[in-house]
Amino acid sequence: MLLVSFNFTVLSFATSAQAANTVTAARVWPAQDYTRITLESAQPFTYKMSILQNPDRVVVDIENIDLNLVVKSLSDKILASDPYIKQIRMAQFQQSVVRLVVDLKTEAKPNVFTLTPTGDYKYRLVLDVHPLKDPLMTMIAERDAAAITANSSSLTINSATQNQVVVAQESNNNSSQPSIIIEPLPAPAEASENNVTKINKPTEIIKPVEPTIGKVEIKGSEVKSSEVKTQEVKSKETSQTSFDASQVKTKKSGRQIIIAIDAGHGGEDPGARGANGSHEKDVTLMIAKKLKEKVDGEPNMRAVLTRDSDFFIPLHGRVVKARNMQADLFVSIHADAFTNQSARGSSVFALSERGATSASARYLAKKENESDLIGGVSLDDKDPVLARTLLDLSQTATINDSLKLGRAVLTQIGAINTLHTNRVEQAAFAVLKSPDIPSILVETAFISNPEEERRLNDTEYQDKLVISILTGIKKYFATNPALAKTKVALD
Repeated sequence: MLLVSFNFTVLSFATSAQAANTVTAARVWPAQDYTRITLESAQPFTYKMSILQNPDRVVVDIENIDLNLVVKSLSDKILASDPYIKQIRMAQFQQSVVRLVVDLKTEAKPNVFTLTPTGDYKYRLVLDVHPLKDPLMTMIAERDAAAITANSSSLTINSATQNQVVVAQESNNNSSQPSIIIEPLPAPAEASENNVTKINKPTEIIKPVEPTIGKVEIKGSEVKSSEVKTQEVKSKETSQTSFDASQVKTKKSGRQIIIAIDAGHGGEDPGARGANGSHEKDVTLMIAKKLKEKVDGEPNMRAVLTRDSDFFIPLHGRVVKARNMQADLFVSIHADAFTNQSARGSSVFALSERGATSASARYLAKKENESDLIGGVSLDDKDPVLARTLLDLSQTATINDSLKLGRAVLTQIGAINTLHTNRVEQAAFAVLKSPDIPSILVETAFISNPEEERRLNDTEYQDKLVISILTGIKKYFATNPALAKTKVALD
């Protein structure tokens, strides 16, 4: 009887040990950049991943977890709009192994890794499903192809126009009598308004001069006419005017100034939490979208967002995005927080290579740089080439431009909100480490201050804020023109 009791106790202990790791949270973050699946528990995860095809799917076997309702809830969290995941299935594969099968909509690049406890999070198992081709790089390639096609079409039309004018002028100069005039051919039907030269109206045509006009004297085959000469001059002037107009149009429709707008935090990284529960990641995204709308309304500017929805981007990934888009400026939007709820005011920061300009700037940079730990970055995602570039290149000139930009923006923000500090602070912010793009970080207000949290969520204040930032950007460019880029920005 004692033996049976002992065996039962051992069996019960083994069973509880096998199911000791209980998943307490399951999250899915779909985005065009990639989709992230996260499981969280109080104990570390042990897993194995396999990639299968026909159909495309990812299989993750997780040891020593219980197939509870939290794990099963993953199936309901997959949206029909998810760009990469069709559905998730799960089952008790073995006595101590739960198998997750992620059915994909297309072939993808999955990456699975674990994270140790940080911030409010416990142990995490993360599966990132990336597309085979980076959507941003695909968009850039399509943009460049369109630019080449547009330039080629413009050159073809310009060449045809010049040839037509030359033929018309030679005919006028060489003809002994005004009997034959070669008219310019009409523009091709497919010529678009964006072409450098568009021929809606042919170059002024010299009509044959009738001998009945009194001002024309005919002596044999010789023709003398002040009107013909006048018309020839007008023809040349018209042709010249046509080309000058196209050149002006080319200058006006040259590359636009590109502003990279970075909404801080996102996805697994909520950022600071407001006194009344607002999340920094949500506030920054709202402001970033409004700023983009205002920038896009300018005739010579275009904005690009590092993220346009609620998902996490590593700090170095934000820098890479801005550089790939050939951005002229980088503006990272944040909302400050402090343990003392009375702290208030807006601030602007730039990068420093020689340490922070104040203790508060050093504290803030340390807090913001922890975003990668909270958001979750795989060691495999590190870009050694980028890291080496950031270390090797001197950023002195870029930092000086960043300070000029920061001062212009800070002055404008000071007109609508109290400034936490009346100078541009500097510290080692990882997100500002682009070697060739002037970059600033704007702490819009203290989300930990109840009054400023309310203002950050107020549409009217958000509008005033983005207008002040845009005004600062325009004032910066008024005295610091954008340099030429190797790629052309298209609408």
